[in-house]
Amino acid sequence: MKYILVTGGVISGIGKGVIASSVGTLLKACGLHVTSIKIDPYINIDAGTFSPYEHDDGGEVDLDLGNYERFLDITLHKENNITTGKIYQHVINKERKGDYLGKTVQVVPHVTDAIQEWVERVAQVAVTPDGQTPDVCTIELGGTIGDIEGMPFVEAFRQFQFRVKRENFCCVHVSLVPQPRSTGEHKTKPTQASVRELRGLGLSPDLIVCRSEQPVTNGVREKISNFCHVGPNQVICMHDVPSIYHVPLLMHDQGITELFIERLQLNLPSKRPRRFLSKWQDLVDRFDHLVKEVTIALVGKYTQLEDSYASVTKALQHASLACNYKLNLKYIEAADLELQKREENPVQFHEACQQLCKSDGLLVPGGFGIRGIEGKITAIEWARKNKKPFLGVCLGLQCAVIEFARNTLDWKNANSTEVDPDTPYPVVIDMPEHNPGHMGGTMRLGKRQTVFKSENSILCRLYKDEQYIDERHRHRYEVNPAFVPDLEASGMKFVGQDLNGERMEIMELQGHPYFVGVQFHPEYISNPLRPSPPYLGLVLASCGKLNNYISKGCCLSPRQISDDESSDEEISTVSKKISQTTLQVPKGQ
Repeated sequence: MKYILVTGGVISGIGKGVIASSVGTLLKACGLHVTSIKIDPYINIDAGTFSPYEHDDGGEVDLDLGNYERFLDITLHKENNITTGKIYQHVINKERKGDYLGKTVQVVPHVTDAIQEWVERVAQVAVTPDGQTPDVCTIELGGTIGDIEGMPFVEAFRQFQFRVKRENFCCVHVSLVPQPRSTGEHKTKPTQASVRELRGLGLSPDLIVCRSEQPVTNGVREKISNFCHVGPNQVICMHDVPSIYHVPLLMHDQGITELFIERLQLNLPSKRPRRFLSKWQDLVDRFDHLVKEVTIALVGKYTQLEDSYASVTKALQHASLACNYKLNLKYIEAADLELQKREENPVQFHEACQQLCKSDGLLVPGGFGIRGIEGKITAIEWARKNKKPFLGVCLGLQCAVIEFARNTLDWKNANSTEVDPDTPYPVVIDMPEHNPGHMGGTMRLGKRQTVFKSENSILCRLYKDEQYIDERHRHRYEVNPAFVPDLEASGMKFVGQDLNGERMEIMELQGHPYFVGVQFHPEYISNPLRPSPPYLGLVLASCGKLNNYISKGCCLSPRQISDDESSDEEISTVSKKISQTTLQVPKGQ
């Protein structure tokens, strides 16, 4: 097993996750099996109560694991996310059982040993359908070097490099190289200080990745090489690029693939395959040449921080790129669409309404709590009445059911028991698994099977007419099955249900171009080369291409994704004119 540790310096959020994913992508393109581990030094046991990214086995983990899965097309597990809380819980449990034989339990060696054992164990777990044991494990250490929370992990890896031998371990350090406007030149002192601190803690970087807004000069790279005790070829520049899909290609162009092959003594041919990284190159070429734009309105309650909807945003980008459209995503605060906002701040209310009305499609993502519910319901009503493409995910599905019950079935007080426990029409109810008052680990989580109950379904077609699908879930509330017959009689069809037919998983509205709700989270397994079908359907419908896509067997041909809706008619007209024209060919030719 080969281990690649990725650390960060100067500032957090510098792009360690993308760098780690890109390193894995390059090695996977060489034919190696790659897995990933994300280390978060916070005390929380998991990420379930603040920024969850749900996984097949029901674990709630950091959002960065989504990057690894999307880049590497693998399925990671909850054990691939290590937190300080998990490690300390593990050590304390062993102490309570008497595994340490009455010894004083300390950070060194007990906590550091637990970290090393965890990494070695998880690195051996298969993450691909073929069950193959990984060859390489990339490890991202969250935070920045010098953080007090991360010290036990740094010490653990200082020991780990001797435990697994030098030829099986290397360290990549990602550091900021700022360029102050006052001078206009790149400054290397922050990187020098960061590397000095890393070396002082016992880890020497084998590769320094310089993050900057603009490309750094060779002079700057040589200076970093001289002061940081690495060769010039071990310093690479990673400046800001239009999309993260450029990063693996940019790293490969700077010789990183060969560097890792040599440093880790990988038995790989020196000559890369002819089609090496061709899929990524095609992806980047398409992204760089996008001209047409599709506008999607995202109505949610956490719009101040875009990372709150990171997985949703990525899924929309994947779908838009597959359709050859540039995504213009408009974040709308759900509370701004409520009647109370119109009275308190009419300008803000009308601005939100204007953004909604200018969009080509509407997405209402998942969430919890009362705030913004009425605003989401208002947006969904607008999409239903104006035949605008709509996708509701988790809470978005539940809000669509509430809106339909109120305005179509005339159940004016219909609601969710989460919002109004005393509603006479509880069309959305809590599940038996939900334990009120205890937030952590109380939801229906992980990959669950959904069975299509009707072949006459848009989503069934988008999923290539599969009889059932496996998607990830994360919810406490669900559609009340007692009201399903009334809803379906009025045109709201629940075309996908769980294995027992008790839980409503997929909703479609009859007579609407694309009005779809799903209880699961399809964004969690979307990736750039295989976009999520519900999100692809939303973007296709918003571009006016959904019917054309379905009629052609759900295949995105180059012509289909690049032509306008009227292009087929125009081509037919041009062909007819040509056939009616007599071509004058000179004699003798």
